[in-house]
Amino acid sequence: MTQENHPAEKLRGPVVLRREHRNEATTTDQRLLDSRGPSDWVHTDPWRVLRIQAEFVEGFGMLAEMPRAATVFGSARTPVGSEEYEVGRELGARLAGAGFAVITGGGPGVMEAANRGCSEAGGLSVGLGIELPFEQGLNPWVDQGINFRYFFTRKTMFVKYSQAFICLPGGFGTLDELFEALVLVQTKKVTKFPVVLLGKDYWGGLYDWVAKTMVGEGKISKKDLDLLHLTDDIDDAVDVVHEAYHAWEETH
Repeated sequence: MTQENHPAEKLRGPVVLRREHRNEATTTDQRLLDSRGPSDWVHTDPWRVLRIQAEFVEGFGMLAEMPRAATVFGSARTPVGSEEYEVGRELGARLAGAGFAVITGGGPGVMEAANRGCSEAGGLSVGLGIELPFEQGLNPWVDQGINFRYFFTRKTMFVKYSQAFICLPGGFGTLDELFEALVLVQTKKVTKFPVVLLGKDYWGGLYDWVAKTMVGEGKISKKDLDLLHLTDDIDDAVDVVHEAYHAWEETH
């Protein structure tokens, strides 16, 4: 057969196919329009890219006009009515009173408490949920919410639309968000972004380890310890958030 009948390459949109890879029995739009075809394609990486893109668009669209906000992290296992739950509820109310929206992971426990306190105080209560096999969905105190498939998309929303993180007692998820925030602040990916540890009994051991071991062995500098604010006082936590926001305003 001639070269005309067997071109050296085939274009699939912007993708170039050569040699044996150019031999395809169907075209892209044919496969799209043929509803009788297999459905495996919805689980391929190119399709996942579109899902990821859609999550960013949905998140940006919902949060773009949100007022200043603080994110509250903490355990989903905290019982309703417990002391930690009531601290989260009071924190949400105080943040709302200071003019901040409250963002949480949208789940139960401390997240529900902070959303509840904010909503009861007339503030904007936001929940950014995540698809998990054991999660219960968004709590009923979320005024605006979105459920994400991908952790990294959700984390972007937390950082982009928050002016501070406040961590109440929590598990691996809380630690994950805590240290990611510290890395972003340390490397100046985000600026004027306080990270507050609320609860000295719970967080004191971790804080001491960072101060004595990490700083002591030179793994971080002494000034990096200033990125963490440890307190038991809700008003102190809210003041830190408020002062950091005004400092950010002055530079923008």
